[in-house]
Amino acid sequence: MSTKILIPYYSAYGHIYQMAQAVAEGAKGAGDVEVKLVKIPEFEGVKQAMSAQPPYVEAQEAQDPIPEATHDDLRWADGIIWGIPTRYGSMPAQMKQYLDSAGSLWMNGELEGKATAVVTSTGSIHGGQETTALTTFVPLMHFGMIYVGLPYGENPEQLSTEGIGGSPYSASTVAGPDGSRTPVEVELTMAGRLGARVAKVAGALKNI
Repeated sequence: MSTKILIPYYSAYGHIYQMAQAVAEGAKGAGDVEVKLVKIPEFEGVKQAMSAQPPYVEAQEAQDPIPEATHDDLRWADGIIWGIPTRYGSMPAQMKQYLDSAGSLWMNGELEGKATAVVTSTGSIHGGQETTALTTFVPLMHFGMIYVGLPYGENPEQLSTEGIGGSPYSASTVAGPDGSRTPVEVELTMAGRLGARVAKVAGALKNI
């Protein structure tokens, strides 16, 4: 039976969307794996406030084909890789609302024992690359999930003084102060490796 990997993500300007796609490709390459990519709904107020920004509008239009995330998607998955951009060092309100609304799954233990991981992005290398992953760890532990990191041994690119994403806590990208930088090959490569790693761990846990 296929291992089912869910990638729920929120992406205002498309950076996390690109990283999520790389995660999906990595997971698909890990064997008998079924991948589902779903987006976290945008707030109507944000849509209105950002409607005058062409990069935002274009990024949202590019994501139109992606279905919105539901709680049944979380139930369906054997492993979940969250695409979470940084807002002031932690997850954005859109993602927090989605998690907060899943209280019944927490109460019933429906996510316990599932492998999980995080992909994130920031405007600068010190803008929350690690804090976003670490603060996201907390609610995922409340759901009883099993966190999967991005080890140095498989990702030597992390041992760098260059301004790239990637840490032992999550795959990540640097969007740049004005959001014009897109994920580079090394960041997409690490995201793909994380997808494969979570798929393998989820498959092993499923068979315990």
